[in-house]
Amino acid sequence: MVAETVHHHNHDANDGNRTLIFSYGTLKRGFSNHNLLQDLIRTGDASFIGLYKTSHRYPLVCGPYRVPFLLNLPGSGHKVHGELYSVSARGLARMDELEGTTRHHYERLPIKLLPAEEGADENVNNEDQVNLEDETMMTEDAPGVLTCAEAYFAHSNYAVEMWKKNGKRGLRCYTKKETKGYVKRGDRPQHLTFLDHIRLFLSE
Repeated sequence: MVAETVHHHNHDANDGNRTLIFSYGTLKRGFSNHNLLQDLIRTGDASFIGLYKTSHRYPLVCGPYRVPFLLNLPGSGHKVHGELYSVSARGLARMDELEGTTRHHYERLPIKLLPAEEGADENVNNEDQVNLEDETMMTEDAPGVLTCAEAYFAHSNYAVEMWKKNGKRGLRCYTKKETKGYVKRGDRPQHLTFLDHIRLFLSE
C-alpha cells in the first residue's frame, strides 16, 4: 500500500477560490461543448492543467444522443481518461448551469485523479476488454501524485439504470468514435427535458 500524496495546485493569491474540474466528455478539447471552456479561459476563469485519469475505476457510458455520463459506481468500468481544468467560482457557476446540477441532470462530486501520459487519450482502446494495467488489483494503489478534483457524474437517480442499459460495459475514454450520432442540445426535440430524454432512453 503506497501512501497517497494529495496534491493541491497553488494559484496566485489574487485568483480567489479555484475548483479543479475533471472533464471526461463534451467539454474536452475538440468536442462540442469545449467552447464554454474556451470562453472561460479567455476571461481568466479557467485554465487547462493537463491530462489525467481516475485513480479508481468508474463506468463511463453513453446515454441518449451519445451524451457521455460518468457513473458514481466506483469499482466498475475502467480508469477513465480526461482533462483537468482549474476553474474560478464564476466559471464553476457557468459549468454547473451547463451540466444542469440544479435540475438533477448531473451532480458535481469529488474524484481522485492520477496524471495520464500525454497522447494517452487518443491511444486509449475502448474495444479490448482485457487491459492488465486496469484489471490487476495491484494498481489500485499505484504510486503517483493523487490530485483531488471534482467531476460531473450522472445523477444518482438514474445512474444504476444507465449502467444496466449499457450492458455494464464502460469506456476508458470518450473519443471521437463515441460521438458518432451525438446530437447537440439545440438540435434535440425542444419539448422534452433532458431528464425526459434519459427516461425514454432507459425505457427503450
